[in-house]
Amino acid sequence: MNPAQPKRATVTSSISRKLRRRFDLGQSVAAPSLLTWFEVIGYTVLLESDIASLKYRIGRSSYSEVILRDRLYSALLLINPTLPKSAIATAINQITSTDSNLLENNRRFHQFLTNGIEVEYLLNEQIVHDKVWLIDSDNLLNNDWLVIHPFTVVEGSHAHCPDVVVFINGLPLAVIVSIQPSDEQVTLQAGYERIQTYIQQIPKLFYYNTFLVITCGNRARIGTLTSNWQEFLPWRTIDGEDFPAKGATELEVLIQGVFDKRRIRELIQHFIVFESTETDMNKKFLCRPFCTITTKSYRRY
Repeated sequence: MNPAQPKRATVTSSISRKLRRRFDLGQSVAAPSLLTWFEVIGYTVLLESDIASLKYRIGRSSYSEVILRDRLYSALLLINPTLPKSAIATAINQITSTDSNLLENNRRFHQFLTNGIEVEYLLNEQIVHDKVWLIDSDNLLNNDWLVIHPFTVVEGSHAHCPDVVVFINGLPLAVIVSIQPSDEQVTLQAGYERIQTYIQQIPKLFYYNTFLVITCGNRARIGTLTSNWQEFLPWRTIDGEDFPAKGATELEVLIQGVFDKRRIRELIQHFIVFESTETDMNKKFLCRPFCTITTKSYRRY
């Protein structure tokens, strides 16, 4: 893959200072550097406390909602300008119509994400068949790129606050769990165990999930809903072709390598597969070429 934008961005001190002023480091679990990298690659970063103010409106009426409906609706109108509002509403209804099977819902949504949502509407007294696209791959400016820290979700008797949720067009496509640094194996695995708790107790958030990320300081691992602990791997290269710059951390390389605005669309489209057997279903992230590259110039954390 050869995205047009630079392979490696640089964090400026002004951005770092800005984030440090906004975040209470005594209470924040997510490392400020994690959120800084999202700002560097062009995402809007909001605190959940920001959202409570009148300044920000994200279209979420309660903690039980995981899709930001207003942002989704606005983005789909922009991405699909020739379609009537009724077709957009029909597509959103299809996205939000779910059942109790998490993986089936997730596979169905992934098909929507990659293939579009088939809709029909009446035009000049004729039924028109068309598709609503959830992400604009041609014009990245038509998409809404948002990170919220933390993101409280209530489902049934359970309430959890995942550290970071990444939204594209109001859809929660990635969940990031950030663990305070200590022993590498214990802390990273604790992040995996926390994710499993979230999946069990607030599954609605994961109906729309593409990536799961665990971070601990400058270390980072990525997997999917069905990945076991050993399948959560570090990301080794930003663009899939070159080694990262000397001194680049796992966290920096993963965020720029996976969440780059053009690259994430390519990864979603071509590197996620579902494998079904008679007894279960697995969601695979075909990331081996990007997760197994080693080089002496790559600094391990």
